[in-house]
Parts: sequence; structure tokens; C-alpha cells
Amino acid sequence: YLLPLMCLVAAAMSAWSRKQRQALVKGVVQAQDVAVLGDISWREFELLVGEAYRLQGFRIIELGGNGPDGGVDLVLLKGSEKFLVQCKQWKAQRVGVATVRELYGVMAARGATGGFVVTSGRFSNDAQAFARGRNITLVDGPQLLAMVQRARQSLVNGPKATQASGTSAASTASTNVA
Repeated sequence: YLLPLMCLVAAAMSAWSRKQRQALVKGVVQAQDVAVLGDISWREFELLVGEAYRLQGFRIIELGGNGPDGGVDLVLLKGSEKFLVQCKQWKAQRVGVATVRELYGVMAARGATGGFVVTSGRFSNDAQAFARGRNITLVDGPQLLAMVQRARQSLVNGPKATQASGTSAASTASTNVA
């Protein structure tokens, strides 16, 4: 009796978590202003980033939390490829080159195909220069908001609408911030 009960509880928690993520995405899409990214908690920010990539077809492993995350908050899986994500919900300051370098080192150590640094703010010029030519994609606040809106729209319209517009996870995964 204990095992079925544990499975039922786990399923209920999973369903509740999924509803929470969907409500978060819906709220951000409805706001249509990048300021909403600064109004949510750091944990909600990580959930939002994870859900944005999940809606693009990635499987997500969440590593962030209250403890040290080793420079990685999310692991994205697609086929045999692994991408690492570092989330930075910084309102006032720009994400600097040290954060991007740290992710690059972790990518090499863990054998990742690529990486993403996602922020609610902006990136310094040094961070952008370091990411160029490496398989690191920088996603700033306005880009994240647009990514969430596209992913939500594809969910509403179905995969054919996304393919018709030319938006895909592959194009998002290979574009660096300029």
C-alpha cells in the first residue's frame, strides 16, 4: 500500500508543479514588459527559464536551489546533446565576463555541447566578446521575454505554426547576443 501511495503523492506534486510553471509563463507573457522579470523571485526566474526551454523541446534537469550550484542551474537535454544553463536575475548590474568564463570552464569539465547564460538584465561588452566564437549563447531580458512569448505562442498554435514562422529550438541554441 505504501508504494502506490508514494507514487500518487509524487504524481500530484508533479501536476501541481507543472501548473505552477504554466501559470508563471502565462503571467510573464501577459505582462509583455521585461520589468516583470525583475519582479519575480530568483527561483521563479529559474523555473521560467527552464519552462521556456522545455516548451522548445528540451528535457530539463534542475540543479539550482539554495546551495552551491557549481555554476549551473539547469541542464538541457536534446537527443544526445547536453547544454548547461546559468541563470542570473540581476536588475541593476550587467552580467560580466567572469560568469561567462565560469560557465565555459564547467562546460569543458562536464563535456557539454554548449551553454546558455540567461539574465533578466544585460551583458557587459567583455562578456559578449568572450562568448563570440564559443558555443555559449547569451540571453538577455528582452530576448528571454521574446523567447517565452514565442514558446507560449507555439504551445497555443501547435508545432506547425512554429515551423511556419521559422522559429525553432535549434535556431535559439545557436544564436549569440550581439
